[in-house]
Amino acid sequence: MAQQSMRGMRLGSESFESARGVTLSPRNTHLYRCAKEHVSEMIFADEAEVPTAWPCKSCSLEAALLDTDGNQAFATELPKAPRTHFEMLLERRSREELEEILTERLDELKARRKRGQADATNN
Repeated sequence: MAQQSMRGMRLGSESFESARGVTLSPRNTHLYRCAKEHVSEMIFADEAEVPTAWPCKSCSLEAALLDTDGNQAFATELPKAPRTHFEMLLERRSREELEEILTERLDELKARRKRGQADATNN
């Protein structure tokens, strides 16, 4: 018997449907802005109810819907961006104080290393 190759289509790999003659439903583009000033563009169907808030595409904070002028469409307050540990530290101390504390701690660490107690903690 001769070896014959099978010919056919791969299942599920290609579609025989075409986009010809298909009309899409009317759509509107809406802009959202988050607390970090990222602007996200979202497309909704014309008849869909547009939400006043949407997660930002860049940072995942909550973004507020903008009107056509670029202002917030509703009087909802956006949640503030989370503060870093360093920002909270700067609220309590000045940079000069932090530099002074850092040099003190480094001097103390160097002295412990000279004595052979590099990783010992003194509480």
